[in-house]
Parts: sequence; C-alpha cells; structure tokens
Amino acid sequence: MHTTRDKEKLIARVRRIRGQVEAVEKAIANEEECSRVLMTVAACRGALASLTSEILEDHVRFHVMDPEAKANSKRARAAEELIDVVRAFLK
Repeated sequence: MHTTRDKEKLIARVRRIRGQVEAVEKAIANEEECSRVLMTVAACRGALASLTSEILEDHVRFHVMDPEAKANSKRARAAEELIDVVRAFLK
C-alpha cells in the first residue's frame, strides 16, 4: 500500500491537524474572538485539504495509473490532469 511508504510523515501531519482542531475547541471554550476561531478553522481546513490531496494523488498514481506505464501514455497524461484538477479544487 502506498500510504505505508510515507506512513510516519502522514501520521505526523494527522497529529498536527488534531492539534489544530483541539485549538479550535479551546478557542470556542474560552470564548475567543470569532475571527480567531475562524482563522484556526481555516488553517484546519487547509491542512486537511492538503493531506487529502496528497493521499488522493498517491492513490491515482499507484492504483488508477499503472506505475509501470510510459510517462507519456494517454492514460498517464489523463491521470496527471486529474491530479492537477484535484490539487486546484482542494486549494
């Protein structure tokens, strides 16, 4: 499985996201300014989108696109286009 290759890196990202979500909870509990809460939520959303994009990109490269296929094949080009669209969508 492709996620095992970067397992420690992915787990570290998830832990940072967990910390950000906990910061949102703490900010709400402490009745902090709405703008601060929203900025923290936005940071969480960005971090989660980035993680999603990375995992989805790896999924396309290893499960949709044949890793053994030629880089300039029609299927490889389509997979790269899909990856680019997903990256843009998740930003």
